[in-house]
Amino acid sequence: MVKSKKSNFRKNRNPKGFRSNGAKAKKINASTVYDTCSEQLSPFGGLLPLIKFFDLVEFQKIFDFAYKPPTRKPKLGHYSMVVGLLMLLFIGFNRIWHFSYLRLDAMLCGFFKLTRLPVASTFWRYVDSLGINQAHALLRVMALLRNRVWQLCDISYYRICLDIDTTVKTVFGNQQGALKGHNPRNRGKKGYRPVLCFIEQSREYLVGKLRRGETISGKQTAAFIAKIKRYLPDCVNQVLIRADAEFQSWHSIHECLKAGYNFIITNKKCEPQFDPKGWYRPHRRKPYEFNSCVYQPMGWLQPVRFVAMRIPKQDKVAKEQYVQCELFEVDRYEYRIFCTDLGRAAHKVIAEYDKRADVENLVGEAKREGLDAIPSSRFKNNYAYFQVVMLAYNIWRYLKMIAELSDSARPPVEKSGQRQGFSGIETNTLRIARLRLLMIAAKVVTDSNKDKVRYSVQDSRTPALMSFLKYLDKKRSQPKPWASSILQADSG
Repeated sequence: MVKSKKSNFRKNRNPKGFRSNGAKAKKINASTVYDTCSEQLSPFGGLLPLIKFFDLVEFQKIFDFAYKPPTRKPKLGHYSMVVGLLMLLFIGFNRIWHFSYLRLDAMLCGFFKLTRLPVASTFWRYVDSLGINQAHALLRVMALLRNRVWQLCDISYYRICLDIDTTVKTVFGNQQGALKGHNPRNRGKKGYRPVLCFIEQSREYLVGKLRRGETISGKQTAAFIAKIKRYLPDCVNQVLIRADAEFQSWHSIHECLKAGYNFIITNKKCEPQFDPKGWYRPHRRKPYEFNSCVYQPMGWLQPVRFVAMRIPKQDKVAKEQYVQCELFEVDRYEYRIFCTDLGRAAHKVIAEYDKRADVENLVGEAKREGLDAIPSSRFKNNYAYFQVVMLAYNIWRYLKMIAELSDSARPPVEKSGQRQGFSGIETNTLRIARLRLLMIAAKVVTDSNKDKVRYSVQDSRTPALMSFLKYLDKKRSQPKPWASSILQADSG
């Protein structure tokens, strides 16, 4: 009897998404031999899509048009210095002296056409030359870049929601403009109080400013709201502003009404009078009740609608214990009150405001990406660097957005058998997106007198990266949606 030989194809099968290419399993242990090589390597192979993205949107043209350079002119030029800072932040380093770790990186040196990058002090001196004018210019750069990316991605929001929030940047030195104020994590420490505005739909940064450590005033909030209009995308016609109690003042309300913005702002100190019979419960199984009224606070020039939500206080006393009777009646409810111009039912208005909770995640992510970094002791330098950080933050948003589109454009046949793609990367945190898209090993070689970047076929992310690069090349070869338009920027 002859036994049939069955091939165990499952045992010899490669993991899904990997190519064998004749590779054999390696054995690495403590006694493994190590050596050096002369090849130019980089752990940041995902910088090539970023470089192609800059070329696709013609970022240098945008920069040259909108940027207002400082008086000090570096040897590499203003564009190279700013892009160098952007790439540093894009990689994940948020301190200028971190350039010392990247001076010989093959991808970065290849982009700048240098054998090695300048020392970190060169970039620091450039940051030291920046000021308020450069910060405003970078906001104009972001506005023009936003319009182009939205055209590329076929985004045309008619109505957007803007979430405004303030945060605290604690300083531990004698930085100019840092004051003691509200600082829950580091009580008694000096700091800055930046204000940021994000677009809910795209989760990108719209406008913001670095502020000194004092509490924001009503006139300052009104000036900030007035500033929003010049940076809105061209397709936007309706705006809903959601902000916390720091923005509740007649100056802010008046500015929203003047600009035609809808608003929902948390109440502060106002005591509107609600009809006791007007409380209603939209959901029978939930004990929450809602109400609304029109009320004119003292000092306001016209009445405004207020909506409220009351929540029954929980009885924290055990049933076995005796409860001391109160001489006077105590309010059994906790209240949430908002000022708005929306005519919807009160519970729908508050549900709309609760969507603003995501802005805390966006601010926290921006702080991790470099917003907490304070490179200088002078306020004007830190003011400009603040906008550089947020520009890098937006670039990450845009690259994730386009990577998602490239993955959806891949044919199903190409997707089959691939373990790793860029599907869902738009909703990933920047930390996860950096692992998926940026931290890909690359080799820079010269072949046929041409410099090339090569990626490993053993990396499961390589097929998706190749498709993404081809997608960018295809978009670069096509006519641009803005080809017939002239660059325009607000002179203010």
